[in-house]
Amino acid sequence: MLRMPMLPAALCLFIAASAQAGTPTPLVIYGDDDYPPYSYVENGQLKGIYTQIVREALQAMPQYAVQLRPVPWKRGLLMLQTGEAFALYPPYSWRSERPYVRYSVPLLMEQLVVLCNQDVLARRALRQWPADYGGLHIGVNAGFLLGDAALTASLRAEKIVLDPAKGTRTNLLKLMRGRIDCYVSDRLSAQWELQRIGRESPPGTPMQAIEETAQLASQQGHLGFTARRPAAYPYRDDFIAQFNAAIVRMQNSGAIRRIVDRALLP
Repeated sequence: MLRMPMLPAALCLFIAASAQAGTPTPLVIYGDDDYPPYSYVENGQLKGIYTQIVREALQAMPQYAVQLRPVPWKRGLLMLQTGEAFALYPPYSWRSERPYVRYSVPLLMEQLVVLCNQDVLARRALRQWPADYGGLHIGVNAGFLLGDAALTASLRAEKIVLDPAKGTRTNLLKLMRGRIDCYVSDRLSAQWELQRIGRESPPGTPMQAIEETAQLASQQGHLGFTARRPAAYPYRDDFIAQFNAAIVRMQNSGAIRRIVDRALLP
């Protein structure tokens, strides 16, 4: 019987890869399910500004067949940490606090602000963050990092209590009902959700007025990639390079600005 010679392993891999060259690589990217107007679920569909930015960038990457799926933010971060998820949007770049994440180029700039209710404003003057906020209960979105280790130490020194809850709407309702004193949020996200709450609340619903009391540092949202389990994602470096190039083209062409403008139309 004629025996065929054994092929080297590397050649076998090359042949297998060549056979699949025309087949897009399937993968999943997760998006925050409760961060309107940036990333949220409506009528079972993942929507929002970041969602549209990612979708448009992926149109320039036909070799990848990407499915976008919503996930609660805190769970999504855990999936990045364990390597269960390949990518998640839109984390801020906290490299020392989240060493398990690799970041795309920035997608969009967000302006963080502190919002407080009238009960607090009637009791004290809030001029300097965080010195004037000592002892207050400050709402944050679950899984949200308010700052680096130095700021965390300052908050602890001022005896500021961070009170996490899922999503902008939940935190705003807690704030307006007096269950927390203040809330740290992206300005646009809070404005967008306040408009919805105003439209949907029955007339006469008792709600406290809230006011912006401090403007914090701006933060940029990214597409975050797990740095774990490299063997599970052999395409990671190529994907990141191509995605970054697509985002830069969108920035230069004004495509991202147009996505934001469309999202804010009444």
